Amino acid sequence: MSDTFRFRNLDGSGPTPFRRVFRWVVLDRLAGRRRRAPARAPVPEVQPDVAALRRPPLDGLRITWLGHASWLIQGAGTSVLVDPALGPRISGLIRRNAGPGLTVEQLPRIDASLVTHNHYDHLDLPTLRAVGAPVVAGTGTRANLKGLPCTELAWWKRLHVGGLTVTFVPGQHWSRRGLTDVNEALWGGFVVEGGGARVYHAGDTAYFEGFREIGQCFPRLDAALLPIGAYDPEWFMRPQHMNPEDAVQAFVDLGARRLVAMHWGTFKLTDEPLDEPPRRLKAEWERRGLPPEALSIPPIGASLTLPAAAEAPSTAPGASAQAAT
Repeated sequence: MSDTFRFRNLDGSGPTPFRRVFRWVVLDRLAGRRRRAPARAPVPEVQPDVAALRRPPLDGLRITWLGHASWLIQGAGTSVLVDPALGPRISGLIRRNAGPGLTVEQLPRIDASLVTHNHYDHLDLPTLRAVGAPVVAGTGTRANLKGLPCTELAWWKRLHVGGLTVTFVPGQHWSRRGLTDVNEALWGGFVVEGGGARVYHAGDTAYFEGFREIGQCFPRLDAALLPIGAYDPEWFMRPQHMNPEDAVQAFVDLGARRLVAMHWGTFKLTDEPLDEPPRRLKAEWERRGLPPEALSIPPIGASLTLPAAAEAPSTAPGASAQAAT
């Protein structure tokens, strides 16, 4: 495979070499070196107030965890989904352990679906088709959407979706949908602003220096939705996924007011137990002496309200705004 890719991370790194994937998937399994954990585990879930969710707030933001990296974000009379994967399986193979918080039929009217990258647990075509909203994603993703309407964004570009402003920001990851399209589509995260509040969704990412820049460009983030799962074995996962301790450091770098945990407990993707990430997150939070009220580990289906505050101006480099189509 060529080392020439369309997109790379900010530090110049590309995707994990295939030989490392083969070692983890095949050789370590055959040799018994992989950590064993059950494929299922209990994960806290609550029943959302479907009627209330059909009325997006005008002031502040309301965020609802639907499991894994899937979120409903509402504000300024607008509703968007981020990385919606609401079916019983992803890629037709990996069965859901918990959730979803809402079925497609229970969703309010969705103004746009935001997709952080094209991996199957984040770009779930059956869900996107069932929702039927326009898609906003990184440059190069349109080819994976099989005819769904899509607005593509480069890093730091922003878009108006109803009353919300959406900015695509860097992440430390990679992309691949098939055998020959490695890093042909851009990956990243989203900052969603509206109603006097702002929230950052990191997508899939390793810990990287970019968190400081995102925090500087979007000061006083009301919440950072950070992945805390899919990290074991660390020799393989560390360049592409954060562990809970990394997530805490990312929160500190961002200067956000609240860390909200995601990307755990929903799908068994890696070797750690499904219910281990929040325990490690709480332990690291307490070890650092961080304020308890700034940490949220919501159950699937739960909503958090981010009240309107005096918005600090964003200073994303090279950002320009356009309207969703």
